[in-house]
Amino acid sequence: MPLARRSLIVSLAAIAFAACAPAGAEELQPYTVVGDAISASLTGTKGDATHGRALVVERSSTCILCHSGPFPEQAFQGDLAPNLSGSGGRWSEGQLRLRLVDAAHLNAATIMPSYYRVDGLTRVGASWRGKPILSAEQIEDVVAYLMTLKN
Repeated sequence: MPLARRSLIVSLAAIAFAACAPAGAEELQPYTVVGDAISASLTGTKGDATHGRALVVERSSTCILCHSGPFPEQAFQGDLAPNLSGSGGRWSEGQLRLRLVDAAHLNAATIMPSYYRVDGLTRVGASWRGKPILSAEQIEDVVAYLMTLKN
């Protein structure tokens, strides 16, 4: 195989591998908890509500495994946690952000995963140790979507 072609294949494989990297491939952004909220965006910008909705209803991110909400196209929504309808009317952006980043900060006995915390966790699968479930951008996207749910 010619060297140029081999280099191209290796480059394409590296790009494909990088595209599949978990959220943990990025460095965690610092944040400050004040009271019951993280008021500042983890990315410095507003999230994308459309992408946030896609994350909420994607079963691999687990939101609808425990929560139900205004997702008529989704069968078998969860009933272990609060309905997400009206989330944006019940909590501020900062309060929602903290609940996603580290719900255990508010309730040590919660069953909700800490989506953006990696330290001090004990029941974490080996492939997820040291990696957040969601990236900072994904956290902001979910917050943006939940804020649209006012009723």
